[in-house]
Amino acid sequence: MNLAFYILIFIIGTLFGSFYTLAVYRIPKRQDIVHTHSYCPNCNHKLGLLDLFPIISYLLLGGKCRYCKHKIRPRYLILELLSGILFVGIAYLMQFNFDTLSATTIAEFSFIVLYLTFIILIAGIDKENRKIDKLVSVYGIVISIMYMVYLCIVEQANIYRYGIYLILYIIVLALDTITLKKYAKNSYVTGMLLMIITMVIFTGEYITANATIFTLLAIFFYMLMGKIKARKRRNKKTEEMIGDKLSIGFFLGIFNVLMLAFVLFVTNYKGV
Repeated sequence: MNLAFYILIFIIGTLFGSFYTLAVYRIPKRQDIVHTHSYCPNCNHKLGLLDLFPIISYLLLGGKCRYCKHKIRPRYLILELLSGILFVGIAYLMQFNFDTLSATTIAEFSFIVLYLTFIILIAGIDKENRKIDKLVSVYGIVISIMYMVYLCIVEQANIYRYGIYLILYIIVLALDTITLKKYAKNSYVTGMLLMIITMVIFTGEYITANATIFTLLAIFFYMLMGKIKARKRRNKKTEEMIGDKLSIGFFLGIFNVLMLAFVLFVTNYKGV
């Protein structure tokens, strides 16, 4: 019975994965992600129903557009597959199945899905554009407030603790507004701060702190390897630009999800 449940969760995950690929492409371009029909980015032809099945359509079409035969990037298939696996993994580690199905478990899993959507969009857009998108940050703030209200009302969580996070949101948004007025551009730093606050609210201080540490280590080794390669090629300009192209939000998002899965695994394994 639970096998059928997890198959359903996997299918839902692949559908979300398909949405993530669309959103990561369209949001930075400020294109509609809800009402505009899916289309091929190469020939702009609207996709038919048979073109929209996650994973299956990609495999049946041989990784090419049905209309212009242009090759579709493998990342679409990979993200859909990984998203399905991630949803199943999180559901399993949360012990979310037919036997535990209730209003509370559904709400908790739904909030995790909303949070994963935030993290994946932030990480994906940052990797492609080296930008913490403000619209996605606002989405993160909205679901965080909803989650805090849920925790305080349903689970009787400490309202003062979450009140502090709400104040931090206000302070960072105020700083971002000042930066925007002064320099007329989005601040990557304030975007990162908003991301970290959202991470703490959903995954806690321990997971966020460890994800940050692993991110710093990954960045260090990434920059070190980049500098070594640049020096071997004797390209000083490339060496100086390595830090400017670094997508910190991408690394932080990946390690946050990995740490969340690890903690859920350890907790589930110990039976705590």
